[in-house]
Amino acid sequence: MADLKKFKHFTVSSMAFGTWRIGGGFWRASHARDGEWTASIKRAIELGITTIDTAEMYGNGHAEELVGEAIKGFERDKLFIVSKVWPSHASYEKVLKSAKASSQRLGTHIDLYLLHAPSRTVPLCETISAFERLVDDGIIRFFGLSNFDSSGIQKAMSCCKKYEVVAIQNHFSLLSRKDENDALLFARNNGLMYMAYTPLENGILTRNEFLNEIGKKYNKTASQVALNWYISVDNLVPIVKASTPAHVEENAQAMEWRLSREDWEAINNHFRTKGYLKEKVVSFFKSMRP
Repeated sequence: MADLKKFKHFTVSSMAFGTWRIGGGFWRASHARDGEWTASIKRAIELGITTIDTAEMYGNGHAEELVGEAIKGFERDKLFIVSKVWPSHASYEKVLKSAKASSQRLGTHIDLYLLHAPSRTVPLCETISAFERLVDDGIIRFFGLSNFDSSGIQKAMSCCKKYEVVAIQNHFSLLSRKDENDALLFARNNGLMYMAYTPLENGILTRNEFLNEIGKKYNKTASQVALNWYISVDNLVPIVKASTPAHVEENAQAMEWRLSREDWEAINNHFRTKGYLKEKVVSFFKSMRP
């Protein structure tokens, strides 16, 4: 489990279940596999993946509806639900409207609410002001950002008057590591949760022979090895989609064990670009949990 002080009494699982393309696509709903998708979310929760990531844009809100259906019967306080508001809805009134609509589709409050990407037209401080209002109203508990660099995160922090920015969600993987000396490092230094989306690069890492060879030592697959590499880093939570219960079960087997330090470093060195990491970033990764 991720131990994040800013969340205090809440537990964030070491891996999050992602719902992008579950329930449809970009502002487009699909009901073709509702039963299977709902079963997958339920199975994830049963296996300890209790952090669920969604957004109003996913399936035009249908992903949130599926999450709301799937969590019925589970103890709500043991779940951590993340949703996001699209940048075209970043104005004060539209944020309030979007959050309330998402909450209604989910059938519950939102634990973490993120601005999905920077807005080109709405001042960031206006969005943050709406987030703080939503905390006061009990619609959300925490807020953060997605697809922001460290300077954007600092700007958002400067806008806060009552509460704190507690999380950042960006693209990060063994093959896409530009955030290592920017948002990821900033998150670590400031106690923010860093949620990494597309950590398996749409299946590319599941077929990686180097990871597969290391996995043989642990009786694990390449994807399980990659996911374990991520969850061995403090404050980093990989977001993984699984559209079938069987796929969920494979992903869940990346938890509750740890790569040896030697193997973790071997993976780190294998995938990093020569000369890319700066000294302080290397120090960051050496602080990984044993």
